[in-house]
Amino acid sequence: MTRAPRRRWLRWAALLALLGVALLAKGYWNATRDPLVRTATVAIADWPAGQPPLKLLLLSDIHVAGPDMPPERLARIVSDLNRLKPDLVLIAGDLVSEKRSATHIYTPAEVVAPLGKLRAPLGVVVSPGNHDHWFKPDAMRGEMEKRGLRVLQNEAVKLGPLVIGGVDDDYSGHDDVPTTFAAMERLGVGVPVVLSHSPDIVPDLPRPVAAVFAGHTHCGQIRFPFVGALTYVSRYGDRFACGDVDDRGQRVIVGAGLGTSLMPLRFNTPPDAWLITLRPKATAP
Repeated sequence: MTRAPRRRWLRWAALLALLGVALLAKGYWNATRDPLVRTATVAIADWPAGQPPLKLLLLSDIHVAGPDMPPERLARIVSDLNRLKPDLVLIAGDLVSEKRSATHIYTPAEVVAPLGKLRAPLGVVVSPGNHDHWFKPDAMRGEMEKRGLRVLQNEAVKLGPLVIGGVDDDYSGHDDVPTTFAAMERLGVGVPVVLSHSPDIVPDLPRPVAAVFAGHTHCGQIRFPFVGALTYVSRYGDRFACGDVDDRGQRVIVGAGLGTSLMPLRFNTPPDAWLITLRPKATAP
């Protein structure tokens, strides 16, 4: 190769390297930006008479790990979200990340501590995700309970007008929908909702509920124009990909999450949290 072609090749290589660095920088910026707060309203026909509307804050896929989600960043996010004054906080799993690209893996205590600062009159309810099961699950549950977070693993709890069924993680094989629904039935009358890390449990529900709240898909996390997402990590493809979904009459709300998995990058899938208002369904005059 002569000197002139070699110089052209080097210039092209340098340009491609610069574009690659810029793309990675953009993806990292997307991953570490403040989460969007998305809103939805769920109108419920059998809402208890006299019960005012309820505000739920849905978080998912927090993935505490360096470099993109250190506990300090999570603490700032929690402080901002507390200003929304939710009545109840639901966390759809994956509080932690042990991704190979992480610059730092935090202890269960460090992961959970910022979440202990969440403020809601009806408390904070968590259903674990696959990464929580892969990373010291007993220690994670112990830290959550120590800080007042209610952990539901195929269990149920009645809070205010709601009967909340927490289905354990489907992706790692810990889910038990029948046991969860049996626990909900034992609690008696209430507005039934389900919290689960993965929305893949929806086709297995024995009957509809007012809403299912989930995460896991990250809305694809890396989603390119014309190509779409690399994966939604779901056996149903894009059926429960992202956001406010009506799945054959079943309302499902799937968060994009706060953190990242595998790589600290996001493209066209900003981090988000959902503020959902549950209220009575208006009756026709």
